[in-house]
Amino acid sequence: MLKSMTGFGKASGTFQSKKISVEIRSLNSKSMDLNVRIPSLFKELDSAIRKFVSNELGRGKIDVFINLDSIGEESNVSINQGLAKKYFTELKALNDAVGTSTDDYLTLIMRMPDVIENAKEDLSEEEKQWLMALVKEAAQKLNEFRRKEGQDLEREFSERIDEIRGFLSEVHQYEDARIQTIRERMKKGLEDIDAGHDENRFEQEMIFYIEKLDISEEKMRLSNHLDYFEETMKLEQSGKKLGFIGQEIGREINTLGSKSNHAEMQKLVIGMKDNLEKIKEQILNTL
Repeated sequence: MLKSMTGFGKASGTFQSKKISVEIRSLNSKSMDLNVRIPSLFKELDSAIRKFVSNELGRGKIDVFINLDSIGEESNVSINQGLAKKYFTELKALNDAVGTSTDDYLTLIMRMPDVIENAKEDLSEEEKQWLMALVKEAAQKLNEFRRKEGQDLEREFSERIDEIRGFLSEVHQYEDARIQTIRERMKKGLEDIDAGHDENRFEQEMIFYIEKLDISEEKMRLSNHLDYFEETMKLEQSGKKLGFIGQEIGREINTLGSKSNHAEMQKLVIGMKDNLEKIKEQILNTL
């Protein structure tokens, strides 16, 4: 089944005194372009998160945001009281020495270096597994979003392929007419210059000319490419392959156009090209 490259997934929960949310956004890209924003507390999981997201989501411009909020009474912030008291003693002595008058020592002390300390917290294995489970849940929701959009892409592709098949099926009705038109034009040219000609040689030249304009192989190859495109749509992560098949479809359509030599056939070719361009636009967003 097809997947879109665009999507969004979010998962959140609480662990002890922490409230954590994980958001993953994805846009189309030719390769994996991964950006992870993670609180310093969880930095040791950065590599594991990158590896999982890369394997799970394939490719795309992917942003992973992990947000952390503390709740409850637990806090990793503490005040270095010994250092604060030392600052107080020094500041009071300096104040007395210069003869100024202030009682607001606390405000000054709290701004001094190393008075407020952030204690480093070690992650437990339980918390690591819990956070990775949130990342997996967010990735799963993003994949569900991608699958839903992929269904729309598949419908779009099927409709466009059917349109191209319809135009291709109408080509045969003009093949004999264009040959007859060419024959008449060539004969008229010979008559206009009043030149005698060998009828057998003329027929030989016509056969050679008709062979150059024969489009039976192009029609067969185009039909096969259309079949292959529809088969490939059923495969996982087939966007790049569909792009290559689209190029082959385009080559056959262009050859039909160059060999058509008929106004109505050219209109059919233009209709095919229009649908193929719409397919190519959507392939850019296909995983």
